Amino acid sequence: MARSFTEQEKENIKKSLQEACKQSWTQYGYKKTSVDDLCRRAGISKGAFYLFFESKEALFCEVLCSVQEQICNAASEVIEKHRDKYGVAEALKLIYREYDKNNFLYDSHSTDFTILLNKLSEEQAKKIEASNHMSQQLFLSQPYLKFRVDAGLAMSVIYSLIMNIKNKDVLPYDHRETFDFMVDHLIESL
Repeated sequence: MARSFTEQEKENIKKSLQEACKQSWTQYGYKKTSVDDLCRRAGISKGAFYLFFESKEALFCEVLCSVQEQICNAASEVIEKHRDKYGVAEALKLIYREYDKNNFLYDSHSTDFTILLNKLSEEQAKKIEASNHMSQQLFLSQPYLKFRVDAGLAMSVIYSLIMNIKNKDVLPYDHRETFDFMVDHLIESL
């Protein structure tokens, strides 16, 4: 007979599975992350995994959306605290550093990520799309911030800056300091 979990155990196991997924995804990628390994890390059986998530993809979807939401909330707090272009600059720096810790956030054109996307249900794909939209709206929805340039151009510059993280290993200087320099000098123009 299957063991039942208390509500607290369920919450702890779910968090443990999410953290194991995040770590394994960052280190090995989606394809090389197995449900067996995630279960081993969480201290549960493979059968118990399906009490928490309907599939490996459901877990990955939840982790991706959760991390994006956490980053957006933290960046939003920074912007709220400093309601000016300097708050936006600090929020961008925070986002960049979170992307640096979680490479699955920016590696969306890799074969590994494509494999995940192809296995998502329509509902999961919509959830990720909504999460991505929330991220984009972070800078557009602040009524006290006005862009000096077209909003589309500003968002393209912001996206380009953050996606420069893909070049971090080939830069001759520390990529975080490089990013900070670019943000500090471009923020005046945006």
